[in-house]
Amino acid sequence: MKRKLIKTTKNLSLIEVVAMAVGTMIGASIFSIFGLGAKIAGNDLPEAFILSGIYALVVAYSYAILGGKIISNAGPIAFILKGLGDSIITGALSILMWLTYVISISLFVKGFAGYLLPFIHIESTPLTIGIVEVIVIVFFTALNFLGSKAVGKAEFYIVLVKLSILLVFILGGFMTINWGMTKPSFDTTHTSGLMNASIIFFLSYMGFGLITNASENIKNPKKNVPLAIFISILFVMVFYILISLVTIGNLPLADIVKAQENALAIAAKPFLGDFGFTLITIGALFSISSALNATIFGGANIAYSLAKDGELPEFFERKVWFKSREGLYITAGLGLLFALFFDLGAIASITSTVFTVIYVFVLISHLKLQKEYGGNKILLVINLIILSIIFSALMKYQWDTQRSAFYGSIFTFFGAFIVEYFYRKYGKRKMKDTKNSASLQQ
Repeated sequence: MKRKLIKTTKNLSLIEVVAMAVGTMIGASIFSIFGLGAKIAGNDLPEAFILSGIYALVVAYSYAILGGKIISNAGPIAFILKGLGDSIITGALSILMWLTYVISISLFVKGFAGYLLPFIHIESTPLTIGIVEVIVIVFFTALNFLGSKAVGKAEFYIVLVKLSILLVFILGGFMTINWGMTKPSFDTTHTSGLMNASIIFFLSYMGFGLITNASENIKNPKKNVPLAIFISILFVMVFYILISLVTIGNLPLADIVKAQENALAIAAKPFLGDFGFTLITIGALFSISSALNATIFGGANIAYSLAKDGELPEFFERKVWFKSREGLYITAGLGLLFALFFDLGAIASITSTVFTVIYVFVLISHLKLQKEYGGNKILLVINLIILSIIFSALMKYQWDTQRSAFYGSIFTFFGAFIVEYFYRKYGKRKMKDTKNSASLQQ
């Protein structure tokens, strides 16, 4: 039986959807984990970004092929459902996928408050942080309430300002860069650090997945979804490499590691002074804003789409998207609750592991769909092996450096399976057959 397709307004242009992905990728992560990456990779930081970008392209190969033909705001879950069918694994992954957006929203809200309060000289207390978190999430929820066109336009201008600020940082930094400080080292110790850092920074490219979570709202998705995925990853990779070169070429590694969350702002001082510090801080606020904006949009979209396919409760869908917005309110509301009441350091690491698992299953699904949807089978097998190694390395890194995150990841996976089991047993709903969705939605 063919699925009755709900008509959506496709009004996101290629440049707007690229802006959404770029805004998420050059978001909070580049500012918050830069110091950690420098500590692990040392002078090999630019090379770590190159490797992690290659990992992202491994995943993007399948996302681009499937995303241009399976047009659904459920994104990777739609790919997995079509490839593996309706099963407890698919259901558990769909729950995990939605939760990654909820937790990411809370992380971005926390990051915004952390940058804003010191910048405006207000003491960071639980009360002031909470007030900022509420105001910020209400603002961006209201923006998303206006629809995808408002999100796309806002994202374009936010990203434009942010990239302009970072371009000033890059151009100014190259004038004073000490190229000797950027020379990579490839001995055993540094190579190990390079590989570990590349795995961490792989997570900084995950924003490209938002493109498939907005595919129903994109003009000409068959063409623009694949284009947007590759353009955004390659664009961001160049920016990451340039930023890392300028940072390690202007600031000693010890100072970068010490600065941690505001490493880029500190790195701007040698060549731009206090003005540079202020400018990069503003850039950080814009970065977090754009990431939050795009993530609320993607999270609400996937909540609605999964409910429409029967994998989240019915109150997420109610009516056609952008007429009734329960998915938007619940996603943003839960994100705010996480931000207000939980310490999300370990949860952020768990979220990264969850994303990697979803990527692995997307590649497995693509292998099963390869004859129908295209793609080189040998390349897909190689990509799957690479991604499996990355997942194993990520789990090992958690075990070696953050044991609580390792156990948390295991608990999260089992928890999702348990929730899915009881939801299927007592909810009396199953994911709907989307066998004909690709041809109907193209």
